[in-house]
Amino acid sequence: MDLLRGAVRRIARAWRSLASEQRLAAVAALALIATMFLPWYEKSVYDPKVRAFADKSISAFGNPTFIEASVFLVAAGVLALLFLRAEGRAFHLPGGDGTVVLAAGLWAGLLIFWRVFDKPDVAGRGATIGIQWGFFVAFLAAGFLTYAGVRLRAAHRPEPPLPVPVKEPPAPTVRRRRPPPDDERPMPGQMTFDEAETHRLRE
Repeated sequence: MDLLRGAVRRIARAWRSLASEQRLAAVAALALIATMFLPWYEKSVYDPKVRAFADKSISAFGNPTFIEASVFLVAAGVLALLFLRAEGRAFHLPGGDGTVVLAAGLWAGLLIFWRVFDKPDVAGRGATIGIQWGFFVAFLAAGFLTYAGVRLRAAHRPEPPLPVPVKEPPAPTVRRRRPPPDDERPMPGQMTFDEAETHRLRE
């Protein structure tokens, strides 16, 4: 329970940190995911018991394929991007966040539009499948996400700055003493000045 409360507080704090354009993109992504629970398809199968066709509504999750999975991942990716930005995560995306959200909306709309011509396979005697109203709502949600990307691009909000790497201080340089000239070198058996000073201090 504490973990759930912490997650809710974290999401609420992230929502308050988002700008208006970012909130618009988050709402559009959530709307796109929500439409996947609506009836996208209508399956019609012949029932020999009643000697008639029986209709059944199917959501996007009822018959998932690559297209439905891609639409879900696109919307979830936009939400993850906005959540990380709300928490101040610093990373750079090609073209900026607005371009990424715009591309996500266009890609989702293209996938949904392609589904009109490439409907999922169904099994059964005389089975056919058609498009339901939830499918068109999902297409509108993808357009809404595209519009949010345009608004985000127009805002020109800078990305959080990347962390500056901490430079280690340079290692101290050890200066070597030059040997004295030949005329200043001690005679054999004679102590140098440093050795004589050290000897005096020891006494």
